[in-house]
Amino acid sequence: MINPIKIAVDAMGGENSPNKVIKGIDIHYSKSKEVFYNIFGDENIIIPLIKKTKLTNKNFKIINTKNSIKDTDSPLSAAKKGKDTSMWLSLESLKNNDSDAMVSAGNTGALFVIAKLNLNMIEKIDKPALSALWPNKNGMNIVLDLGANIECNEKNLVDFSLMGSALHKSLFENEDSRVALLNIGSEELKGNNTIKNTYQILSEKKNPLFEFKGYIEGNHIMDGNVNVIVTDGFTGNIALKTAEGTANFISSELKKALNSSFIGKISSLMNLKNLKKFKSKLDPRLYNGAILLGLDKPVIKSHGSTDELGFANSLNVCEKTIRGNLIDKIKKNII
Repeated sequence: MINPIKIAVDAMGGENSPNKVIKGIDIHYSKSKEVFYNIFGDENIIIPLIKKTKLTNKNFKIINTKNSIKDTDSPLSAAKKGKDTSMWLSLESLKNNDSDAMVSAGNTGALFVIAKLNLNMIEKIDKPALSALWPNKNGMNIVLDLGANIECNEKNLVDFSLMGSALHKSLFENEDSRVALLNIGSEELKGNNTIKNTYQILSEKKNPLFEFKGYIEGNHIMDGNVNVIVTDGFTGNIALKTAEGTANFISSELKKALNSSFIGKISSLMNLKNLKKFKSKLDPRLYNGAILLGLDKPVIKSHGSTDELGFANSLNVCEKTIRGNLIDKIKKNII
């Protein structure tokens, strides 16, 4: 491989790791050959798993460590746990430019703290924001912040608009970024002072990276009229969890209804193709890979309970952020 993208992988974080992590790497590698994986974890467990994949010694390197951060560790105790954990070492690899991006399905709070200890913030960005993909009728939304910051001021929300748009352009380079502020109404006078002040700033200061479209209410997030939705971490996290719960409820109830009678089962067989498309639209694994924006290197958080398909998608996000020059786009357009 000539100058492959190098991804630092915390192999020990999250449920069913490193099994799902190695399987996820195998899935990702089958679709993207120009990638090298720096895998951090217990080699005694990882090597037998890799032998079941199509990976060769040219595609990966194992950095052996038996220590890892648990989901039950507090962010502070995780930071004190030592610099020989798989999460810390993978972030250190990113810091030392041995890797281009880092991904972990481990403890979210610990990842935030250790990432900020190892990496610098982008100049003029005050707070990082957790962003993720969210499906809409026409494609995908970028939504942020999803929990990194409970309270935000006007500058933070303006920064989130910029960073979210830079991420959108990195992932979907042929689409125009359209930003909206999540609010309790679409009228200009609705919302708290922070929201209203941010509205005025974004309306007056044009940015070449995105078009500001005003407010959006929660029931219009999936309409597809905008594709970058900005809010504080408290509101964003509640909105995300509500959407995930609603999607799971609809999927389970539909499955129950179709299997409750003979006619329902026949109907489901006749509409198998359409049902698969419906299921894929609501499958959170296909949108897995939240990004901690604001740091000077890409850090991706995979959902702890996802499976190998979900982890493979988080690796795909890593790759796209590097190929799309995400960090450079943010630096170039920061106000």
